[in-house]
Amino acid sequence: MPSMTEASDQAANRPAGPGDPGQAQFGPHRFYAGEGGGSDEFKGARFEVADLRGARFTDCDLTGVTIRDGWLANVSVSGFVSDLTVNGVDVTDFVEAELDRRHPERVQFREVQTADDFRAMWDTIELLWARAAERAGRLPAAALSEQVDEEWSFEQTLRHLVFITDAWASRAVLNEEMPYHPIGIPQSWYPAEAATALGIDLTSEPSYDEIQAVRGDRMTVIRRIVTGLTDDDLGWPAQRVPAPGYPEEERLVAECLAVVMNEEIDHYRYAVRDLAVLESGYS
Repeated sequence: MPSMTEASDQAANRPAGPGDPGQAQFGPHRFYAGEGGGSDEFKGARFEVADLRGARFTDCDLTGVTIRDGWLANVSVSGFVSDLTVNGVDVTDFVEAELDRRHPERVQFREVQTADDFRAMWDTIELLWARAAERAGRLPAAALSEQVDEEWSFEQTLRHLVFITDAWASRAVLNEEMPYHPIGIPQSWYPAEAATALGIDLTSEPSYDEIQAVRGDRMTVIRRIVTGLTDDDLGWPAQRVPAPGYPEEERLVAECLAVVMNEEIDHYRYAVRDLAVLESGYS
């Protein structure tokens, strides 16, 4: 069975280098640029003696970018990292090792192969999110809808995971035609009109209690799936694409569940990062 990380690595077909003829990869979680995205205006551009203070690059392909004699202070980088060299030192392995140290669930996920492994992984995920919810519950209610550095709020993160469960588990694995809850939030690239066609209301502002209830229901869906899961089940093809507009390609049950669990552990990492900021601000 292939590694569980392969199924959810949207950067698997990334360009190998600046001379590679492959398509640009706009962030590690997109398979296309989305409406109005994908500009190549700055491909191969040169910025010399330029004031780029405060610039922000989101979902950009920075393959082959070179920074020479730059002044990098208070710089934050996140995304898929490979062959990242700082002052002549390849820091890629250090970054990965430190993330694994802080979040051992990443290591557990990479080792998932069997149905028992999936069950154990979901046990870990349930425990992690229970702890995160406990931390969130100690914050003022307003903090849970507060965005940190333009990232999703804690509430929005839970709503996104509702959509992920609906798309990759209820639809792809359980073969439900329209399982999408109105408060779910798709990926940012998913067209708004397509989300509306699924019954999703992107303008809704549900209460935290409602979000928790729906999120709890979706976690129960995954618990039911993994409880009855067998090794043979993992090799069966999924019945549907996760949502209209996704590429029409064969996906195995194992791959769909891997996407769900990868999203869970990634967004847990982002959520606790931002919870720490909120806790500091409200202390």
